Amino acid sequence: MAFFSTIPVKDIQFQSYFCNNLFSQSPFQNPIPHPKTRILCVKTQPTNVANVAQSSIQIQKSMLTPNPEISSTHPTFNFKEYMKSKAKKVNKALDDAIPLQNPIKIHEAMRYSLLAGGKRVRPILCLAACELVGGDEAAAIPVACAIEMIHTMSLIHDDLPCMDNDDLRRGKPTNHKAFDEATAILAGDSLLSLSFELVAAETKNVSARRIIRAIAEMGSAVGSEGLVAGQIVDLCSEGKELSLDGLEYIHVHKTSKLLEAAVVCGAIMGGGDDIEIERLRKYARFIGLLFQVVDDILDVTKSSEELGKTAGKDLVTDKATYPKLMGLEKAKEFAGELVGKAMEELSCFDALRAAPLYHLADYIAYRQT
Repeated sequence: MAFFSTIPVKDIQFQSYFCNNLFSQSPFQNPIPHPKTRILCVKTQPTNVANVAQSSIQIQKSMLTPNPEISSTHPTFNFKEYMKSKAKKVNKALDDAIPLQNPIKIHEAMRYSLLAGGKRVRPILCLAACELVGGDEAAAIPVACAIEMIHTMSLIHDDLPCMDNDDLRRGKPTNHKAFDEATAILAGDSLLSLSFELVAAETKNVSARRIIRAIAEMGSAVGSEGLVAGQIVDLCSEGKELSLDGLEYIHVHKTSKLLEAAVVCGAIMGGGDDIEIERLRKYARFIGLLFQVVDDILDVTKSSEELGKTAGKDLVTDKATYPKLMGLEKAKEFAGELVGKAMEELSCFDALRAAPLYHLADYIAYRQT
């Protein structure tokens, strides 16, 4: 992939910055777990990456827009239909996992946020990773739903007045607005608890060793070395000058770690070997940070109606974001670099099986909401 040829020489600094800092020790915490997966960043000529990824990572200077070249280079793969089909299966499984039962209020609150829509990117990534390594998606459905429950918990809690204090999520009033703060906290707690129960009790035709490994991965992603770490550093950084290192640390933990868990757990349940799992971990870390960079860009380029959540809030609260620290155009360039590196990690896999993950990386990079 001739990505770096599209970046002016003066902007190569973003490559070295990202590679030197993303997986190194943070000034706030210990190094991210799994140090053996540090990415080796070498400026080389393009590798023989599958055709589905060619030309997909060109930088678009005006704004990040959907890239049609992925579909045109792989016409046999219908990404839109793939997303629709997988999301339908995930939604059905999520609906079945939380029946409306006593106590009615807490289950209503759990279902309100969990079934409020959303693109289901994380569970679909999980299913795609499972199938990429030769597994049956049925083996990964419980963990895919569990990841979405954890994600929904994080949104419910993140929207609380004591956190980010937001009123709108997925185009609807946030959980604490629709119910109350105490119910919202308990709904999030219940979703987190249920996520681990679901994987342990409902995963079929997978060895106990792999189930335990996936549960450990989930715990790491959400705990004090994962999502919680990112959230607490984010809260402690409010009103302070934040460096790119600090911002990166927050988002690697607050956003990237859960996306990483989705992909890695899918590969574990699918029977992937250690080499395949760690290669996919690297892919997931790139798209995890990419997701947040794009989120920051959309926050300053889209309206609340388009996003389904409050737009421009980071700007109003003077919160550190990639556009603020890098500038909007540099942030877009950084997003392009990340999607290119993510796709490089898929080059050793079968192109047809990897097609969903190529497209998902492209989708995350060029999404508009």
